[in-house]
Amino acid sequence: MLGRKGAGGCLLAIGVALTGCAVGPDFERPAAPDVEGYSREPLATKTASAEVTGGEEQRFLKDLDIPGQWWTLFHSGALNALIEQALKNNPTLPAAEAALRLAWENVYAGEGAFFPTAVASYSPSRNKTATGVTFTAASSGKPWFTLHTAQVVVAYAPDVFGGTRRAVESLMATAEFQRFQLEAAYLTLTSNVVAAAVLEASVRGQIAATEEIIKIQTQSLGILRKQFELGQVAGADVAAVEATLAQAEATLPPLQQKLLVQRDLLTALTGRFPSQEPAEKFELASLQLPMDLPVSLPSKLVEQRPDIQSAEAQLHAASASIGVAVAAMLPQFTLTGNAGTVANQINQLFLTPGTAFWTVAGNVAQTLFDAGTLLHKKRAADAAFDQAAAMYRSTVITAFQNVADALHAVQSDADTLKAAVAAERAAFKSLEIARRQLQLGAIGYLGLLTAENTYQTALLALVQAQAARYADTAALFQALGGGWWNREDVAPAKRWDIKLVP
Repeated sequence: MLGRKGAGGCLLAIGVALTGCAVGPDFERPAAPDVEGYSREPLATKTASAEVTGGEEQRFLKDLDIPGQWWTLFHSGALNALIEQALKNNPTLPAAEAALRLAWENVYAGEGAFFPTAVASYSPSRNKTATGVTFTAASSGKPWFTLHTAQVVVAYAPDVFGGTRRAVESLMATAEFQRFQLEAAYLTLTSNVVAAAVLEASVRGQIAATEEIIKIQTQSLGILRKQFELGQVAGADVAAVEATLAQAEATLPPLQQKLLVQRDLLTALTGRFPSQEPAEKFELASLQLPMDLPVSLPSKLVEQRPDIQSAEAQLHAASASIGVAVAAMLPQFTLTGNAGTVANQINQLFLTPGTAFWTVAGNVAQTLFDAGTLLHKKRAADAAFDQAAAMYRSTVITAFQNVADALHAVQSDADTLKAAVAAERAAFKSLEIARRQLQLGAIGYLGLLTAENTYQTALLALVQAQAARYADTAALFQALGGGWWNREDVAPAKRWDIKLVP
């Protein structure tokens, strides 16, 4: 007699024997783009420099690795502390981590299809035979009887054509997608904090520049008022300068409001409410411009960018889904086994001879007609793969564009800052001359206003040019992938390898 263990072992042995190769395409990683650089012309080895905060010369170093905590290159304790708070409190990362756990639990659930399922059941019943029916077998006995049935049902669907393996492969690719979505969330969060801190420093610089301009114009107005009292200038001249001062003062509240909004953004990025504003504040002078900038090889960029890795994982999942669709069009095999005992008394279930029963059965089913449903599902899987391939290529192109834009911006920012420094110094010198001439009565108020407006424009442009160098440097680190592969603040991402049934 074949017992329960024997039936289950028989099913598993038959299933393994029937298991063949997985149908559908075997996924191959797309080759890296066959390009050597990020621009038609060779990249310069260094940027221009200027004698001002943020004006240091930066060097482009090919294939320089990126630290996992790249923002520390700005040498700002306040920035490091704020990012640490953001990584600890911002809800974006826990959400991404939960999505990754969800994806892997789905993988583990999918793996269960590789093994038989066994269900144990116990079914007691009280029955009455219909004694008034002719030819009833129990017409001469008592119409009431009790049955106790205990059994184990084992079912197994052997993965003959690899449909289950392809399904698990697709789930694994989805988990890999979520893994790189987590890395992307980490990179985006840290980059947003750096960008917000730089913008806050820029706004503070613009506020300081505006206050300096207001101070200069207030002093100039004082000179004109004294000259008006002496009858040297007309009242209209004084009124014109007063109007210019009022215009400068009117530009200050919008900047202050912009600073408050920026503080709210930084507070939100750290996972706090507006009333819990962090103590860290940022000014351009507190940030140090990184001197050595990495320029990863194009062949490595596709491995460094989390969005490219996510797109590749989606392409892998789409490829595996084709195999699932193909397997669904082929014969489906099922093995079942049922073993148990039945008795009228519960104490007779396992001790009384002749109460045991068992069944081993197999089934093969092939769809003959479904109005083209399975065929169109296969074609849909092919179309999904083509879509994923096109989206992957689009992601790669966008990534290369991001790096090229960042490199061009860093070079242009250095040239712009150098010119802005020269313009600000020239404008300040011109303003100083105009103020001395005004005191001597050598020029009128129009010459003074022109000099003041020129200096105001040059000073604000200088602050913005300084901030641009920091912001675009951070954008370059982000465009190159942010060094997630060198992270030391968390344990390395766990990789799961599933050994599929041969």
